[in-house]
Amino acid sequence: MDPRTPGILTRGTLCCHCLLVETGNELLLVDTGFGLQDVRQPHARLPGFFLKLLSPDFREEHTAIRQVERMGFHPRDVRHIVLTHLDFDHAGGLDDFPWARVHMLRAERDDAIARRTWLDRQRYRPQQWNHQHRWEPHEPGVGNEWLGFQNVTAVGGIPDDVLLVPLPGHTLGHAGVAVRTRGGWLMQAGDAYFCHSEMEARPWCPSGLRAWQWLMEKDRDARLENQQRLRSLRALRSDLQLVCGHDPIEFERISGRRMSELPEAVRRTPPLVVEPYDAERMGERRARSRSPRETH
Repeated sequence: MDPRTPGILTRGTLCCHCLLVETGNELLLVDTGFGLQDVRQPHARLPGFFLKLLSPDFREEHTAIRQVERMGFHPRDVRHIVLTHLDFDHAGGLDDFPWARVHMLRAERDDAIARRTWLDRQRYRPQQWNHQHRWEPHEPGVGNEWLGFQNVTAVGGIPDDVLLVPLPGHTLGHAGVAVRTRGGWLMQAGDAYFCHSEMEARPWCPSGLRAWQWLMEKDRDARLENQQRLRSLRALRSDLQLVCGHDPIEFERISGRRMSELPEAVRRTPPLVVEPYDAERMGERRARSRSPRETH
């Protein structure tokens, strides 16, 4: 199930890779991983099939909201959440940020709500969606292009430095989220692929992950085509960082820490800085947010 576990009798390790982005005087979260309620009552919110098959390691300190707090921000500074898709391991933390506007492609919203098949009813969990009035589904931006990808749309209310890039296949409304940083672009590709070595010139993926991708795909041709397009783009663009939703090696490379470690208690330099960036305003807000009693 991962590229570094030595054998089938050894427990594999994957992650739920989320991004926290500073946009002016607000924060934006790309995917949420599992949330507090998933940790506290997993059998009420998550499919028994998944729990038996993968047996995730639920820890409250690893949820997005607890890590946001640990990094020195107030959770209410997270004003936007952008989802690659609505699978339970990407959307479980939505209830922890009920004030945030939630962005996704409309095709993903519609398919998730319909839950037409047995697999849909396993992957899409309405128990995690108690604030759908905050959802803002986006239509594909017809004619808009980003590095060769078509129908890209900017997230409403945010500068054009955060884009939803349609990458259907894993789900019908699956998207990558492209973020402009000071060093170029970073693409959170969600579940468009699962292992960093799938993006190499000679792609390879552990057999367990290949089987999982086959099980969960909704459009195989589209998924494989988008993998090839991402592979080609990565080879051509040195200013592009490409990460997926579950690869531990990619997570550790971009975060600068081991997957089992928590982030620094106080972040003086943000992990990602989206331009335009008002350092003075964000610094003042971050200083206030380090004392929750002052901001509640």
